[in-house]
Amino acid sequence: MGLQDTPTGERLHIGFFGLRNAGKSSLVNAVTGQDLSVVSEVKGTTTDPVQKSMELLPLGPVVILDTPGLDDEGELGEKRVQKTRQALAKTDIAVLVVDAAAGLTDADRAFLELLGDRPHLIAYNKADLLGTVPVETADAIHVSAKTGLNVHALKEKIGRLAKKDAPEKRVIADLVKPGDRVVLVIPVDESAPKGRLILPQQLVLRDLLDAHCTAICCQPQEVKATLSALAQPPTLVVTDSQAFGAVARDVPEDILLTSFSILLARYKGVLPLLIRGAAQLGKLRDSDTILISEGCTHHRQCNDIGTVKLPNWIREFTGASPNFRFTSGGEFPEDLTGISLVLHCGGCMLNAEEMQSRMRRAKASGTPVVNYGVAIAHLHGILRRSLSPFPELLKLLDE
Repeated sequence: MGLQDTPTGERLHIGFFGLRNAGKSSLVNAVTGQDLSVVSEVKGTTTDPVQKSMELLPLGPVVILDTPGLDDEGELGEKRVQKTRQALAKTDIAVLVVDAAAGLTDADRAFLELLGDRPHLIAYNKADLLGTVPVETADAIHVSAKTGLNVHALKEKIGRLAKKDAPEKRVIADLVKPGDRVVLVIPVDESAPKGRLILPQQLVLRDLLDAHCTAICCQPQEVKATLSALAQPPTLVVTDSQAFGAVARDVPEDILLTSFSILLARYKGVLPLLIRGAAQLGKLRDSDTILISEGCTHHRQCNDIGTVKLPNWIREFTGASPNFRFTSGGEFPEDLTGISLVLHCGGCMLNAEEMQSRMRRAKASGTPVVNYGVAIAHLHGILRRSLSPFPELLKLLDE
């Protein structure tokens, strides 16, 4: 997979924030070397976040986010600021762009407080208008989008914040060793995309190849024949959540079995929280409201998993008829008041920071959260089996 093929969810997200007319869009264009954003002397030219996947040396594949001003005004302005906060939720590294002549404002300081421990830099733009350019510090640098002053140095500072020395996360490779055989059960039905695999399946397959394992792919109805054809049992079987029940019946109990969704949740660091949230499924009542949230937008089919199958399974499991709310794409409530349970998709199109941000909001409000894969396994009585590759997590089911 080339750099241009790197999924959005796997790219470093760099967000540019600041007041109107601080020169965010001009600096974005200078950093990227492209006319990515419209530039004007009129305040508030950027009315919606601009997102662009690209290659940015020396960082490699990234997503650049240009956002509306933090000080946008009026009813429409507040909606734009809300979009900016949504962009922040998926930002790995934040660049606060400040007018060098004006210096930090109260709004800038409030934004820095909002960042918490998120990696960030302050870029004092329009430094060409100053008599003397101050020396850069660990978290701040004076630049000029107009003349190019210190733009390269800014990119290098962003690169140093990218935590390239952090341990590489693996989707599945840490569960196997070179030479192992892993069976991937991939349904091809009306919900499967034409001519390609969905992202979790791609990630698992590529990680197995990188680990020098043999990946054997089949459809659910071919599981028995595939296992019978192997001289030795596979190390692990991975399947789609919706096929888990049928596949579990065909895979002997002594073979480890899990789902793509559970592997992805573990990869994004949210699996323990989701396991705890599964317990709430058995406590739902008619008066409760469930938020079903998907990280991408797609054409919903007549038997859609989020709007049709899961609500039906929940009604059957609980004997109750709770209320359901639905969100998709970048929409996710800041305030979860009144929500009894968040049921989230696997988040394959969300980067780890945005997924963690959503989980933090749920945790802060005391709202249980579970994802499709964990919920489906629990609703069908096979969650314990699906967690068999992770004995350290099984104890969470007994809390």
